[in-house]
Amino acid sequence: MLITTTDDLARFCSALRDAPYIAVDTEFLRDKTYFARLCLVQVAHGEHAAAIDPLAPGIDMGPLAELLRDEGIVKVLHSATQDLEIFLGKLGTVPGPVFDTQIAATVCGHGSQPGYASLVESMLGRRIDKGSQATDWSRRPLTDRQLAYALSDVTHLCEVYERLVEELERTGRRDWVAEELDALLDPSRYRTEPAEAWRRVRIRRPSRRTLGVLRELAAWREEEAVARDLPRSWVVKDEALAEIASSQPGTVDELVRVRKLPDRLARGRDGRELLACVERGLALPDDALPELPPRRPRLEGHEPLLALLRALLVRQCAEHGVAPELVAGKADLERLATEVAPDIPALTGWRRRIFGEAALALCAGRLALTGSDGVVVDVPATTGT
Repeated sequence: MLITTTDDLARFCSALRDAPYIAVDTEFLRDKTYFARLCLVQVAHGEHAAAIDPLAPGIDMGPLAELLRDEGIVKVLHSATQDLEIFLGKLGTVPGPVFDTQIAATVCGHGSQPGYASLVESMLGRRIDKGSQATDWSRRPLTDRQLAYALSDVTHLCEVYERLVEELERTGRRDWVAEELDALLDPSRYRTEPAEAWRRVRIRRPSRRTLGVLRELAAWREEEAVARDLPRSWVVKDEALAEIASSQPGTVDELVRVRKLPDRLARGRDGRELLACVERGLALPDDALPELPPRRPRLEGHEPLLALLRALLVRQCAEHGVAPELVAGKADLERLATEVAPDIPALTGWRRRIFGEAALALCAGRLALTGSDGVVVDVPATTGT
């Protein structure tokens, strides 16, 4: 079912008013713009399934916006971040409550961030034709194959959701997923404040002054990308921003020497704006400069403990059927090995219960690991007399 009129959309949304949940997916383009261009929205529950065309002439998406805002209906998505970002831009709010099947599947032991097609195949035994995934969704008319692909993304999602809910209830992990899903509803997750945009740019061995200049440059680029609706790299590439922040040119002749910066840009209005950013950054008082990121303690002497923490993580996650990557990453393990009770996710909530407590005990010498029958097991730590 393809919906191209406001009346049909209103009738479809009205039929879903009493649904406990709706499966939702989108098709969009973003390769040439800052903001995603929404090309299709798919919604399904039970016998109701439709692809909604936001590009149809004269269509008012208000009925769908109202349905998505309904807090009595769970919105089920897979890998929800980009979809929620789009809805935030269109609705002004993140539609909740939300259930992300990728997060739930990872918690239930279906691998680390499983893709939708692989999850459908492993859970339902069905294969999805992904041939239309990379097509241009803005071109009209849409083909039957495109529509079949788009609708399969939400019809199968309903079954996946119901099975995952059963697994979560059976294993007592509903609250684990709730902790992860709550974070998806924070609007700041999907917005980049211009003053914070510098954190996206990698720069080697910066000083605080260099970061101050970079902050001015990146804020200007972010505002320009939004105003022009262009990808950030189309305004100025990251590498160019980093080099300008480091070399701090004061004239156009110095600016044109920056690699990755087109000559016409350096000599035009944008070049003048970039030089003004450098000037503002250099004029900042010392107490207004960004702080340098904390340096990680050197791992010299901690490598054996880090290896034990990795072994413990794998053992604990295998025991609970959870992907290790969801519990703790490399940086988390390094901080555990070198800091006392670091502020990391692995030491909060359900992660602490299945791994964090044991990790702290290992680091404090209250837990020892050994091998037995080819697996890692723990033994009480002993002290000499």
